[in-house]
Amino acid sequence: MKVAIAGASGLVGSALIPVLKSMGAQITRMVRSKPRAGELEWHPNQDELSPDSLAGFDTIINLAGENIAGGRWTDDQKRKIRESRINGTHLLSEAIAKLSPKPRVFLCASATGIYGDRDDEVLDEQSESGGGFLAGVCREWEEATKPAIEAGIRVVNLRLGPILAREGGMLAKLLTPFKMGMGGKVGSGRQYISWIAIDDVIQAIKLAIEDASIQGALNIVSPNPVTNEEFTKTLGHVLNRPTALAIPPFAARLAFGEMADEMLLASQKVIPKKLANAGFVFKYPELEPTLKHLLA
Repeated sequence: MKVAIAGASGLVGSALIPVLKSMGAQITRMVRSKPRAGELEWHPNQDELSPDSLAGFDTIINLAGENIAGGRWTDDQKRKIRESRINGTHLLSEAIAKLSPKPRVFLCASATGIYGDRDDEVLDEQSESGGGFLAGVCREWEEATKPAIEAGIRVVNLRLGPILAREGGMLAKLLTPFKMGMGGKVGSGRQYISWIAIDDVIQAIKLAIEDASIQGALNIVSPNPVTNEEFTKTLGHVLNRPTALAIPPFAARLAFGEMADEMLLASQKVIPKKLANAGFVFKYPELEPTLKHLLA
């Protein structure tokens, strides 16, 4: 299996590559700097990618995108978040659509942010998208795979929930304040978090590569979403730290601006219906054992 990966140095890519190599895959990283051996140069924002450079790959994986939690959402930052996802995806999609033979599968990252703020509504892959900046970005992100779909390539949109990992992501940002005893719920605490352990993310992607029946949107989340308050109490318990502090909505908005409403105060109760139908077995379906494993 020959695999080309964009966004290979990120949290998911770094964990995915060793697993794919253990399966015997030949990995080519797509980079925006001078390529080294085993790398392929591309420049998504300049529309620079030769379709011929992707000839012979049977699996293309796009995990590239500006960090959505990297800073306040200024107009410039929102532009970077949007363009880093949509431009690259559309460029890849058009390039592989021109190939003959074509890749067997194109996996492209997306996010559960596509559902917007939905209170306690249960959301699966058939649910409508929601409102807000992130939902709009995710819709365009997935729509950018259309040229590949129209060319007959199997496309899977990986709708990733907040990922729990030692190496980074949501958990890494929370550890310092929680270890200092400054952890607490945000807002009412009733908003749902559809989390997922990094180990299960990688196995779900592996399944999406191997199972030809999986296509379109794929929710990659734990089968057991929890409220913000439940998450807070569980993390505090695992760390043996108090979680009495609470961040009111106005304080969250003051600190994070628009990002607060869409990432901290929004509620998404997402379920992995397609993974369940495919017989996927989660290694870490429950929050407390997951946190104990990651923080041991």
